[in-house]
Amino acid sequence: MTKTVLVSGASGFIGSHVAARLVEQGYRVRAMTRNPAEYTGAGEPVSGDVGDPASLRAAFQGVDAAYYLVHSLDSDDFEQRDAQAARNFTEAAAAAHAERIIYLGGLGPDGRRLSPHLRSRREVEKILQAGPVPVTVLRAAVVIGHGNISWEMTRELAGRLPIMVTPRWVRTRTQPIALPDAVRYLIGVLEPAEARGRVYEIGGPEVLRYLDMLQRAAAVMGKRLPNLTVPLLTPRLSSAWLRFVTDVDLATARNLVDSMATEVVVRDRSITSLLPGPTIGYDEAVRLALASQQRHDQVRPGR
Repeated sequence: MTKTVLVSGASGFIGSHVAARLVEQGYRVRAMTRNPAEYTGAGEPVSGDVGDPASLRAAFQGVDAAYYLVHSLDSDDFEQRDAQAARNFTEAAAAAHAERIIYLGGLGPDGRRLSPHLRSRREVEKILQAGPVPVTVLRAAVVIGHGNISWEMTRELAGRLPIMVTPRWVRTRTQPIALPDAVRYLIGVLEPAEARGRVYEIGGPEVLRYLDMLQRAAAVMGKRLPNLTVPLLTPRLSSAWLRFVTDVDLATARNLVDSMATEVVVRDRSITSLLPGPTIGYDEAVRLALASQQRHDQVRPGR
């Protein structure tokens, strides 16, 4: 029997690609969005808002599995919003007798060293796991693809600056993953029984500093990007600097900067036993993201 899969955040960066791949593989997809009349992506649009429990009950009718791919990073009170949204989601999944929830969270060590953003991702994970529906968690760092906030910030910095005057956090290590690999893993954990209730860490083949990511992205664009690190450039000043140089709003910039001081690399590689195969390197991931942006720009209305 064909499974019905609910994709929350179906109009978003990750959700749109997950919905499209699920449809390609023959699943019946319910694409949850707050504006179904405007939805043009894959699957059957269904009205739903993780902040509105009543809308979730309707969206979950007949659902076998659900993807939780939403967050409130652009809000100052995102921790409270995301926690309540996770409670609403897991309660609706339980009421619908769903078989599984799949959640894309954030990499990072457990404990107090996490930034508010990463701490919130971990808290959402715990709230979902506390419910009766088995949860499969994938933890990732930066997903390199057109539309991802962290990647767009990297692209804009690399493309717009003649020289970087950067804070200390650009030397923090991270393990980015290409969008196609993240989607492959998200789809791949849907069916296997051994993935129920598991937590997996996912990443690309390279561990890089944010500085490396910026300079290598610039090189792919055909630029050279010299850097001067200024240790006294505080997180608050860094946020204002990002807001000035890029299109990221101030609340999102502040939350991202807080997270960039935390090393986020894969420690557990058990996902490769479940879903073996090579992953895309950083430079190729950048090329794919830039090509996707170019295609998007060419089809925008008025162009």
